Amino acid sequence: MSPDTQTIAPIKKTVEVPLAPGEAVRLFTTEIDSWWPRTTHSVGEEHTTRIGFEPHEGGRVYETTDDGTEHEWGRVTTWDPPGRIVFSWYPSRGPETAQEIELHFVPTDAGTRLEFEHRGWEVMGERAAEMAADYASGWDTVLARYVAAA
Repeated sequence: MSPDTQTIAPIKKTVEVPLAPGEAVRLFTTEIDSWWPRTTHSVGEEHTTRIGFEPHEGGRVYETTDDGTEHEWGRVTTWDPPGRIVFSWYPSRGPETAQEIELHFVPTDAGTRLEFEHRGWEVMGERAAEMAADYASGWDTVLARYVAAA
């Protein structure tokens, strides 16, 4: 990192769901299509017909649009459920612009606490701060849908 490169703080969010950690992981991954706000938080918007999350290292996070086109959002880099999952994140961009998302599923007396972190904004250059600010509010919407689905 050069001295003039701005460091952008990671986005961190925490939500709780009334599910055991394994069920919370399943809802976030293989059942993502049941709760993701696809018309507002996808590449194809109203043309998006499916959101997919392949539950293994190297697995894709992606969407499919009504014409059959798949848009890759990222790749799973760490698959260690029910505790931890890490994946790259680059929807509508190439993998060279990937940030990283890390999820921790922590058991609680009432279910599971999801600790979410989205980091690595510096790769976006001068757009980094603006993108991080947009995503900070966007993740509130996405995670609220996850909690409601639980």
